[in-house]
Amino acid sequence: MIKINTSRAKQFLAEDEFRQAYQQAEDAYETVKRGSGEGSEWLGWRDLLADPNDAILEQIDSLAANIREQADVFIVCGIGGSYLGSRAVIEALQPFFDNDGPEIIFAGHHMSGKYLKDLIDYLDKPNEEGEQKSIFLNVISKSGTTLETALSFRVLRKWITEKFPEDVDDRIICTTSKEGGALNELINKHGFKKFIIPDDVGGRFSVLTPVGLFPIAVAGIDIRTLFYEAVSKYEELEEDPGQVLDYAATKFALFNNGKSLDVLTTFEPQLEALGGWLQQLLGESEGKQGKGMFPATAIYSTDLHSIGQFIQQGTRNMMETFITIESAEENITIEELSGNHDGLNYLSGQTFHEINKQAFKGTLQAHTDGSVPSIVISLDELNAQHIGEFIYFYELLTAVYCYCLGVNPFDQPGVEDYKREMYQLLGKH
Repeated sequence: MIKINTSRAKQFLAEDEFRQAYQQAEDAYETVKRGSGEGSEWLGWRDLLADPNDAILEQIDSLAANIREQADVFIVCGIGGSYLGSRAVIEALQPFFDNDGPEIIFAGHHMSGKYLKDLIDYLDKPNEEGEQKSIFLNVISKSGTTLETALSFRVLRKWITEKFPEDVDDRIICTTSKEGGALNELINKHGFKKFIIPDDVGGRFSVLTPVGLFPIAVAGIDIRTLFYEAVSKYEELEEDPGQVLDYAATKFALFNNGKSLDVLTTFEPQLEALGGWLQQLLGESEGKQGKGMFPATAIYSTDLHSIGQFIQQGTRNMMETFITIESAEENITIEELSGNHDGLNYLSGQTFHEINKQAFKGTLQAHTDGSVPSIVISLDELNAQHIGEFIYFYELLTAVYCYCLGVNPFDQPGVEDYKREMYQLLGKH
């Protein structure tokens, strides 16, 4: 279950400010529901939950299980929404160390030649049995020509072809558009396995399509629970969107009051990649026409020792969004130490999770006292069920909030500006 607490943000708003913002949030939600707003042709992320296709989940599960049995390393080659969602879920739900199953490595999300060289050197090293590592590659791109991904794929495809000439066609899986694009040309030529990115789902909303579900399944995570809990959240919010409306209205009213920065933070380091997914989801959706809040990310308590001072007493242009986990599996308990040389015996009998929760509560109160409006999102547990709910909740929230701002939630025209300048410098014609 997901709980949303906006009380520490609303105390910085007048009643009429929130009431007016709530009315706009209601209108924005109806715009999403009717599909009548700008960019409504990109609402497929709602349609796939309204009418689930279990056959696709079966295809993904079947191929993923086969790869898990064979692979030492599974490479996800993509950028932006083509990797951020799967990385967020995998890192949230896998152990920090010694994972069961293939190692998941991400590539194609930057243009570092050193990273790519070091990756190939690592792939060349024998596995624990002294044999060549078994490598599978999932390239994800609608066009197949996105520079960062296409460059990495060019290099990695050549390497895999040379290392596994007999079955290379089984080791490369393409996730791309139904028709057209550079990857479909390769699929037709080589017979690579293929998953389709729905035409009406944009990258940052694609984690519950094969874009995200396939790598997540290869990691050994239950994608059916993840997907169908998102379906349940969709159905719940169709009946009663109050959670989303309250959150969207609060954030919109804070924006109208001059807040231009939203610090997305958590005390759980395994949620760091989830912050990256949220950063893209919000940043590409709301940052248009001189509007929106910049989505910054932070991991506490680590970052309290770097940017905590600024958040407490710096420029008052920010709000804060905390993502918390109510209960945890870890069971390390602080034991009493003879001599108490570190002065920590007062914590004896408490778990690290209990101490972390008190650190969160203290930080929340301190930042509130420092005039930082805060919203708290609480997940009962960190599992596929609650992450599935969280994904759809935030996708819907983003659409509603952006319509409150008066911007199209689903385009990213500014991204094309840097590409145009970059390609000109690179000599592309």
